[in-house]
Amino acid sequence: MTITTDSPLEERLIALLRHLGLERAHFAACMPRDWVGLLSAHKNAVASLTLMCPMGIELAPLSANPPPVLIVTGDQGRGGVEAIRDGKKIAAAELVILENYFSPPWADVIQDRLDSIGDAMGRFIEQNGFGEAKHVTDGASQSGQCAGITYACRGSGEPLLLMPLALSPSQWQPLIEQLSQKFCVITLGGAHLGMVAHLETRAQSSYMRVIDQLLDELQLQPGQSLLEVGCGPGAIVRRLAARTRGANPIVGADVNSYLMAEAKALAKRDGLDGLIDFQPGDATALPFEDNRFDCTISCTVMEEGDADRMLGEFVRVTKPGGKVGSVTRAIDLPRWVNLPLSAPLKAKVDSAALFGGNVTAQGCADASLYQRMNQAGLLDVVTLPSWASHQDGERLEYLRERIIAQLTPAELAEWQGAYERGKADGTFFVSEPFHCAVGRK
Repeated sequence: MTITTDSPLEERLIALLRHLGLERAHFAACMPRDWVGLLSAHKNAVASLTLMCPMGIELAPLSANPPPVLIVTGDQGRGGVEAIRDGKKIAAAELVILENYFSPPWADVIQDRLDSIGDAMGRFIEQNGFGEAKHVTDGASQSGQCAGITYACRGSGEPLLLMPLALSPSQWQPLIEQLSQKFCVITLGGAHLGMVAHLETRAQSSYMRVIDQLLDELQLQPGQSLLEVGCGPGAIVRRLAARTRGANPIVGADVNSYLMAEAKALAKRDGLDGLIDFQPGDATALPFEDNRFDCTISCTVMEEGDADRMLGEFVRVTKPGGKVGSVTRAIDLPRWVNLPLSAPLKAKVDSAALFGGNVTAQGCADASLYQRMNQAGLLDVVTLPSWASHQDGERLEYLRERIIAQLTPAELAEWQGAYERGKADGTFFVSEPFHCAVGRK
């Protein structure tokens, strides 16, 4: 099979295995999109599967003769509760629960619980070894790119492919030395995997209409500078750089070195690397002088830490008369699922509670954004609550899968009938809400 830019991820992964001379490997992942296709189409290639603080678990590929599965999760927050719930539905799955641990997508889980996770993973993979298959040896010298996936090998022994860990700042790095004593550890990256792929897909959806509304409200003039705090893989600053083509100094900052590296690679891919300055930066303690930028923005970042402290930093680094803008998720507003469902089921699938959680105690993912902006001393605050509507694409599938995972069998049967009718007549869509505001310093 010829691998192209449109090839499914699972075929890219198989191409990578063949490139490395492998038939099977152990896999570890966080996000369902990274492993579901592989397990559905190439189950024999998966010797074992470790799910690390998973962002949802798709049960269908694990329902019949799954490979050995290890699930590691915190016991707090929406992600932890759902992982524990779904893990108990998988036959023979081993569940390691990290006590008193909140594990949202940005948790630095390996760094935080290194010993517990290292011991559990090492034991699990050794117990489920496949000694007759090919090994990668002298892996420390191997790195490169295949089928759009970057890889770096370390150690020797049975191959263990580590897929990205959502927004984790340290990713797998603290554990690689330990694991490479027993296995050939192959760390994967690139635009087709993990949170990078997830955020890049979001950037192809109507979510960007919400972002365009924010950017339009800034009224950025030629020569004015802009900082995006928590830029991730850079979809928003790349979008802006493509429009302005150097007319505005643009800086993207993020605390996550993994995402920053991917952001630089994507900017170079798009011919924009000279137009964006990517710098490391913690939103609660930005490494920039006072009054530096004409505009400072953040998008779905204030959920992840001390929102007021972040906002204070945004204001500090913005010039007097400049603008500060932010978009947050809106866990206080209902979704809209456009299906003809009974009133109780419609209320359940539209409920804000169905997608709530994964917000730190001091984070902001509700209408308090508007009050916070005023309390930070910003003037003429423009409030722009918005909904992003998804009629097709990966974002719609992500939301649909999250909904059906929480339905009872009877509810699922009703849902499925309505869903099939909605898909057939083109009326099915899901809208998700966001809060957005722009103020002047």
